[in-house]
Amino acid sequence: MDIKRVAIDAVNETIVLNVVHMDYKGQVAKRINEKMPLATVKGFRKGQVPKDLVEKQYGKAIKQEEVKKVVDLALERFVQSERLNLLGTPLAKENENFDWDAEELTFEYEIGLVPNFEIDLEAKNDIVKYIVTADDKLIDGQVERIQKQFGKAIPQDKVEADSDLTGTFTNEEKGINNTTTISVAAFNKAAGDKFIGKKVGDVVAVSTKGLFEDDHQLMDYLKVAHDDVHGLDIEVNFTIEAINGAELAELNQELFDKLFGEGKVASLEDLKAKIKEDAEAQFAQQADQKLLLDVQDFLIENTKFDLPAEFLKKWLQTVGEKKLSPEEAEVEYARSEKGLRFQLIEGKAMAQSNIQITFEDLKEFTSGAIRQQMAQFGQTNPTEEEVQGIVARVLSNQEEVKRLSEQVVAAKLLDLFKEKANPTTKEVTYEEFIAASYGE
Repeated sequence: MDIKRVAIDAVNETIVLNVVHMDYKGQVAKRINEKMPLATVKGFRKGQVPKDLVEKQYGKAIKQEEVKKVVDLALERFVQSERLNLLGTPLAKENENFDWDAEELTFEYEIGLVPNFEIDLEAKNDIVKYIVTADDKLIDGQVERIQKQFGKAIPQDKVEADSDLTGTFTNEEKGINNTTTISVAAFNKAAGDKFIGKKVGDVVAVSTKGLFEDDHQLMDYLKVAHDDVHGLDIEVNFTIEAINGAELAELNQELFDKLFGEGKVASLEDLKAKIKEDAEAQFAQQADQKLLLDVQDFLIENTKFDLPAEFLKKWLQTVGEKKLSPEEAEVEYARSEKGLRFQLIEGKAMAQSNIQITFEDLKEFTSGAIRQQMAQFGQTNPTEEEVQGIVARVLSNQEEVKRLSEQVVAAKLLDLFKEKANPTTKEVTYEEFIAASYGE
């Protein structure tokens, strides 16, 4: 058999395999001999059919099967021996006039190659690393929410300015139908005033435009998708189902112990400090995620390389349970191209910086994630034995291993980007961070 690569361009090639009779005749003959005792042809008893008739009836199908096996194995070994770094898998070129009786059978496969490129993690950029602080307004608001949450609900006959409402937002056209509890004070003043004096069973119509101080609250209260939040200007109905005032919980040691464990918070000042600490730890995670996304966008924009786009679109039509039409493959490629580009950049960055993921890295990351999750449910001091038992169970699941490995890679790359990309540090409030994140 003769195998060769034919270059089309830097990222597209064709592998050509020329198969001759000697490559498959022995296996075909063996299969024919195995078939003879089982062959049935009209006019002959089973096992007594002449060999030439067996070959005539079964030979073509057997030949095609054996040639396919030879070609598949040769193609696999060739890709390995040439150390080809492929995108997708080889695609057989269709040939409607293929002649299976030819002395030499030629098969052609299209392949897409991973492009060669360089990345510059230290290139000049305008990336910002945000340090998000919890200001007094946010902290005081959280204190009030805690007091309401652990206070006593007092049913009211009609809505007042300080009422909490339980009800359902609806808009048939947009498919909105969400039951929630919301404070009148959460609305803008014009919308809030519409509720004053209303009773259970009343329906209040409000506009979504400017309904809240932060439009992203539409995601929480109306379950509007993130992509639909910006500029959404529709009318929604709110059907009032319950009206409650609140007797605020007293800020005392009993409440502090219930929230944070015995003796860990002893005063309002301690409470505010704890709220600030917890909030800023959460904000740091959000800021890191934004930094990672901003670096991704910068690298994708500034790292230029070609992809075998047309090959990948054809390949997308062949993979998966549901075969895609050319039009569907075009859409899928457009949707996934950015992710593919960053996946290649990510791999290059790891190789250039010799970043490797060990099982110990995975265990350490999983242990930290488990401790954090346990703390959210009040288990602040689990034993090492308890944690490692859960780690072992989690890492016995291959899907979890894959998911967590991706998070470990992201964490290591984030550390690399912080070091190499040298972003500008900027301290902001959470409101300013939201504005910077969503361009508002």
